[in-house]
Amino acid sequence: MLNVKFQTNPLWKEDFDVDVLIEEEEKKVLVLHNDEVNTFDFVIVSLMDVCLHTIEQAEQCTWLVHYKGKCEVKSGSFDFLEPMCTSLLERGLSAEIM
Repeated sequence: MLNVKFQTNPLWKEDFDVDVLIEEEEKKVLVLHNDEVNTFDFVIVSLMDVCLHTIEQAEQCTWLVHYKGKCEVKSGSFDFLEPMCTSLLERGLSAEIM
């Protein structure tokens, strides 16, 4: 019969005196506002092109904008949303980051 001993002490030392600060970026939302100028089709295509929405997402957002006056179409950091907001504005849509 073999005589085997198992070591029960860990091979590492844990250091509990380390403070870790994880700074998360504040989440923002890109809001699209209703207007009386742009067509449904144009808004849908713009959301698909700029925000990479599926056709279903773009249609739903467009209807929400139409009936509620605005819709949160994308969320993320300011740096992520800023180019999308700029692109929507350049297309003549009304958008803002909140």
